[in-house]
Amino acid sequence: MSTAPLLRVDGVRAVYGDTVALHGVSLDIADNEFFALLGPSGCGKTTLLRSIAGFETPESGRIEVDGRDLLGMPPHKRPVNMMFQSYALFPHLSVERNIAYGLEAEGLPRAEVRRRVGEVMEVVGLGHLGRRRPAQLSGGQRQRVALARAIVKRPRLLLLDEPLSALDRQVRASMQLELKRLQHEVGLTFVVVTHDQEEAMSMADRIAVLREGHLEQLATPQELYANPATRFVASFIGTANLLDGSATTAGVEVPGVGAVAGTHRFAAGAPATAVVRPEDVELSPDAATASLRGTVVDTYFLGGASTISVEVPGVASPILASVHGASRLARGDVVGVRFGRAAVVAHDVPAASAAESDATDATAGAAGAAGAPQEEVSA
Repeated sequence: MSTAPLLRVDGVRAVYGDTVALHGVSLDIADNEFFALLGPSGCGKTTLLRSIAGFETPESGRIEVDGRDLLGMPPHKRPVNMMFQSYALFPHLSVERNIAYGLEAEGLPRAEVRRRVGEVMEVVGLGHLGRRRPAQLSGGQRQRVALARAIVKRPRLLLLDEPLSALDRQVRASMQLELKRLQHEVGLTFVVVTHDQEEAMSMADRIAVLREGHLEQLATPQELYANPATRFVASFIGTANLLDGSATTAGVEVPGVGAVAGTHRFAAGAPATAVVRPEDVELSPDAATASLRGTVVDTYFLGGASTISVEVPGVASPILASVHGASRLARGDVVGVRFGRAAVVAHDVPAASAAESDATDATAGAAGAAGAPQEEVSA
């Protein structure tokens, strides 16, 4: 069985005027994988997606599907389809005709079009809505129509640009599960762009975290959460207490806090940050015997768990702790604070940024995205 990736992005660099949108990004995506490009606005994720689709032309690098270089190939000839953030449905056409549009444009026989449209409508749960117009559908139903129109052409790769951003929270949660189910059922490779880390964590097999055109880390959701490679990833993925200090053989020595245990490869004395997740913070009402004490400033009950915010002298930001169910602690309570084992990262963005970009790139990156198109806008 071949282990070659379906999609290979190799050293892709994209430039808009004086701004570098992508600094030599490289990554592989496997067949039948649900892959997410995650990062804040302006990080380059939409530029990369549009480069794969053929709507943007990188300055350099290669983009291959099944070993074939896509650069220079027009979008309509690539084995790729793209579902846009706006869905881009034809308001005057029925659901069936919207889904059939691409197949009819290819000149497929009418019977084949009807058969494939009928099959895909059943897969996405639209079998009873074929005669309706988009204006007669809910947001979730319109999203399903757009998805059906994309997968009916059976692309090797389906690109989704912020596919759930127009939906309310409850519908979005259900559609996250639905997208994952559909991806397995139809056997396609999905690449989704999102700035919502919860969305990426719940759906993706692997996630590429981008920042200012650089690839910060590529890993499974579990690995990103437990072992972030950089301070940015630690702060962007989930909630974390970031405690800056100096590396020791056993972890990090944090001013005002003391020793926080954690494994790392930094030299003793090097600047380092202990990344402690809220569930790894233990609070004790018996503060008198604790080596580290703090004062509860707020509690937040979220149904299955509570988040407790604790102010610790000498620590700039309140420490966040998470406990199951409702907490008995109240504002003003003095508690003992103890940290579990931490992930340890460098203080700053990884040195890869400097290694991958020249002085011009660094200057452009600092200047911001003044010359680049808006990250979240789709064509």
